[in-house]
Amino acid sequence: MLNRWKWALLGLVLVAVGGFIAHLTQTAGGIRIQDVRFKGAKGNTMSALLYIPANATPQTPAPGILAVHGYINSRETQDGFAIEFARRGYVVLALDQTGHGYSDPPAFANGFGGPDGLAYLRSLDMVDKANIGLEGHSMGGWTVLAAAAAMPNDYKSMVLEGSSTGKPFAADGTPSWPRNTALVFAQYEEFSTLMWGVDLARDITKSPKLWAMFGTQGPVEPGKVYGDPAAGTARVLYTPAITHPAEHISHEAIGYSLDWFGKTLQGGTKLPADDQIWFSKELGTLIALVGFVVLLIGTFDGLLEAPMFSRLRLPAVPDGTMPPHHAATGQRWTAAFILSAFIPALTYYPAFALGGTFVAPTAFLPQGITNQILVWAIINGLITLALMRFAPKRTIRSGLVGPSLVIAVASVAVGYAALWLADLAFKIDFRFWIIALKLMNLKQVLIFLIYLAPFTAFFVVALHVLHRNFSTMEAPRLALYITNILALTLGFIVLLVLQYGTLWLTGKLFNPLPDPGFVPLSTIVAIQFVPLLAIVAVIATFTWRRTGSSLPGALLSGLFVTWYIVAGTATQAAF
Repeated sequence: MLNRWKWALLGLVLVAVGGFIAHLTQTAGGIRIQDVRFKGAKGNTMSALLYIPANATPQTPAPGILAVHGYINSRETQDGFAIEFARRGYVVLALDQTGHGYSDPPAFANGFGGPDGLAYLRSLDMVDKANIGLEGHSMGGWTVLAAAAAMPNDYKSMVLEGSSTGKPFAADGTPSWPRNTALVFAQYEEFSTLMWGVDLARDITKSPKLWAMFGTQGPVEPGKVYGDPAAGTARVLYTPAITHPAEHISHEAIGYSLDWFGKTLQGGTKLPADDQIWFSKELGTLIALVGFVVLLIGTFDGLLEAPMFSRLRLPAVPDGTMPPHHAATGQRWTAAFILSAFIPALTYYPAFALGGTFVAPTAFLPQGITNQILVWAIINGLITLALMRFAPKRTIRSGLVGPSLVIAVASVAVGYAALWLADLAFKIDFRFWIIALKLMNLKQVLIFLIYLAPFTAFFVVALHVLHRNFSTMEAPRLALYITNILALTLGFIVLLVLQYGTLWLTGKLFNPLPDPGFVPLSTIVAIQFVPLLAIVAVIATFTWRRTGSSLPGALLSGLFVTWYIVAGTATQAAF
């Protein structure tokens, strides 16, 4: 009996070990973390994590920092900053922007939630209201700029990570506004044109928009402090050799923010900027994420032995053998592999452009990025259906829909329960960098139900053809896993290598579309496709080897991926 559940037990161990490592890291030195909800000025519910260092009490108030993530992220995305700020004695409010995480939609509303976040931080009796800093990455920068515009005398300094003053979403910067500002803008930023009006990020020093904020008539010198901190007019530019999404997982970028707040806020401890432990939390939550995947397939494996799932188990025919099937071979295998790997990548940008243009968020389809992914899934599902007749034939077993659905729901429910317990015990989600699996609130559960059917239909079609082309019981186990993983991910790996290779060589991404506005954000979103589709391939291969059917893995993948997308992106329409 125990052997049947060995993978599930291993998954639980990994979740527990990873969660404990993450917990020890983010509570080092007596830091307490609270999951808070508060009402905004318009009655909207806002969500945040509050990091309280041991030195912060009503009798000895500590400086405070409002830390805000970027677009389609959540409050945990800035945990590297939050942990290091709290270790230095700052009270940190890591905010979910409006329409993100557990803050009420729609996204972009109410100054992205920045004014509400700053007002709440200032209301805490353990916070020194004369020493408050603001820090935001990307759209989080526009969030804290909205707070600074609404409450110009209620903060002392700020750090903008990969963000900008001025259009499209902030007030114009001047030599006196915002107060005491450090700008961290990477040399390989994907959004340099949008944010600072320069074609290449490395030319930001020549941006007239930047000159206006720094009060200069010529190029800004990185690392040089302009203005006067005592007067609130200090400015500094840092240009690390990284990309936009790397800015919130960078020791260098975090170090710049620590150094700046150490110079402009009073009351923090003087730990060196290079004394950073936050990456241990990233490793811990990565271990927990791996544990979640192992738990998912292990639960499936254990449940498969129950009598109610006997129709799913192998052998599938009375004589104990599998129905005969031969995967594609030779040139046919090569053609199938190339089409499987590269059509999804080739259709990626056009599908996202179509989705962004024609499937605007509504009350029925309230998430913009999810709509774009949905359009991509529909296009690729239709292409796969058209090519299905060229795949090797396979006997389809009947009577599997019911038990496949039940075992998929049960397996995902166990995984969800593990995440809930990890959140309860350790105050974490399962993540690494921009890949994050989060619990859903009630609104997100309803949104999940909207998108579940079409995403699941895509996986039913895609994984059926995947197994028809490549999966046989005679194939070596490792070779089968590698083949299926690469069949789903290789096109995106090549796409990202080409994009970021071009960015490294030329300073900008290449643009395959007439409208370049879709490319930077879509490219960053594409990074998540690689680990997500690799997980799907592992789930699909494991479940197929246990059942000889693609259906259980497709249903399980539909549930998991829909949950992942809905909980981890922005809701742009009120719901």
